[in-house]
Amino acid sequence: MPAAEAAARPDLRARGALVEQAAREHLVAAGLGFVAANVNYRCGELDLVMRDRDRLGEVLVFVEVRYRAGDGHGGGAASIDGWKRRKLLQAAQLYLVREGCPDAACRFDVVEASGDPAQPGLRWIRDAFRADD
Repeated sequence: MPAAEAAARPDLRARGALVEQAAREHLVAAGLGFVAANVNYRCGELDLVMRDRDRLGEVLVFVEVRYRAGDGHGGGAASIDGWKRRKLLQAAQLYLVREGCPDAACRFDVVEASGDPAQPGLRWIRDAFRADD
């Protein structure tokens, strides 16, 4: 790739950081508590770990943030296939064990982001998939 093309190409890490920050702020404004971001394991990464409260008590929420510049290929949640779900589940299980709470109640949410990464449109999907899907 020529240098001019590389320079014109957006920095994907910076774009991802902007979108994840927007998602985090959106979830905090909706009442979730921030726990961790970008938790990496060999098997995968957890974009956001949040804490929520429902009728049964406290729940750990593993949030996958998916960005799409436009709607041409479906929403971000559509890109989370069985392989990605398994990776997220493995990472979540490791997180729970390493944090000493292997039996904690948890769920998997998705935040779809689109448009301008600095101010993306966000769509929060609670309980987007389950470990037993």
